[in-house]
Amino acid sequence: MTNFDEEARGWDADPMKVERARLVAEAIRKTVPLSTEMNALEYGCGTGLLSFALRTDLGQITLADTSQGMLDVLSEKINAAGVTNMHPIKLDLETDPLPNKRYQVTYSLMTLHHIHDAKNIIHKFHALLEPDGYLLVADLDKEDGSFHTDGTTDVHKGFERAELKKWVEGAGFRNVTFSTAFEIKKDIDDREKVFPVFLMSAQKA
Repeated sequence: MTNFDEEARGWDADPMKVERARLVAEAIRKTVPLSTEMNALEYGCGTGLLSFALRTDLGQITLADTSQGMLDVLSEKINAAGVTNMHPIKLDLETDPLPNKRYQVTYSLMTLHHIHDAKNIIHKFHALLEPDGYLLVADLDKEDGSFHTDGTTDVHKGFERAELKKWVEGAGFRNVTFSTAFEIKKDIDDREKVFPVFLMSAQKA
């Protein structure tokens, strides 16, 4: 597993990660009618790049992650910016009880492929949403395993969109749609490879 605690301090220094969050936020705005009346949950928030990009589009935002290092950096950023609608919590939905709070929007960016039982997490996202609430997942399309060049192995090699749609519909969602929000380009074995990042949107039935 990638050591996100160790990577946290330098996370925002990668222009690709900043640009990815900006473009995914843009895609979310085009896909879902966001409102400052909506409260939201970002799961796997990291340093909060995506939520910072969406903070003026939403009401109160809960930012959850399993990495204390990421949450520490996030808290420093929130305090430095004087942001009042972003609230970090440490949460592992694979092992922790579900929070009591319910949300109008739940979203994640490049998190699902790091979750061992991704199918079960979809059911938990469903439980955390209010009726008619929106789920937005941005993650890798199915890839050959070359995306993680740092030796990370405990991950999914992206997702087939049709298969993920079946999981999401099976968890009780409707209106499942996909678009390509971003493309990650990496030099692997002396050639450039392109890894599409999809944005999936669904609504709780």
